Amino acid sequence: MTHHHFSCSTHLSPPNELVSWLNAKGSLTAMLEVKAGQPLRVKRSFEGYRPLSVTQKKQLGVQGTMLNRPMLAWVREVQLYGNDERPWVQAQSIFPLPSLTGRARRLQQLKGVPIGYVLFKRSRTLPNQRFIQLTADGWQRQTRYDWYGRKLLISEVFLPAFLSERA
Repeated sequence: MTHHHFSCSTHLSPPNELVSWLNAKGSLTAMLEVKAGQPLRVKRSFEGYRPLSVTQKKQLGVQGTMLNRPMLAWVREVQLYGNDERPWVQAQSIFPLPSLTGRARRLQQLKGVPIGYVLFKRSRTLPNQRFIQLTADGWQRQTRYDWYGRKLLISEVFLPAFLSERA
């Protein structure tokens, strides 16, 4: 079940040309590659272990006393480039350590591979819950995916270069 929740303090709505991107159900990677007419370039800015914030734990569905306990996650931050020298999307993937078991361990070895290649390899859509908000960097969609029973949090911010690129 997908929930679309527009929440931002300014009560602005995203620009019309961005609405379908913010609400897209399948692989954003695949959609961006169609728009770019070529494979995405992935530039990693951070990859490693980080403690989760209380907000992130809530977004991942953590409840009760577990919210106050330290929880580590594998975090990957990247910029996605289409057919432009400027990045189109800034993305952050959060994999709580309890989720990185079995076949999910390969999520720690993505290197320059877009995460959409792995997440949507066997299914065009995944159960998810999505939140959309305006941030200082641009419109952001945060999606909590349920991938084979494991919770992941992926946040994507559409940067100004994406909107200025007409496809």
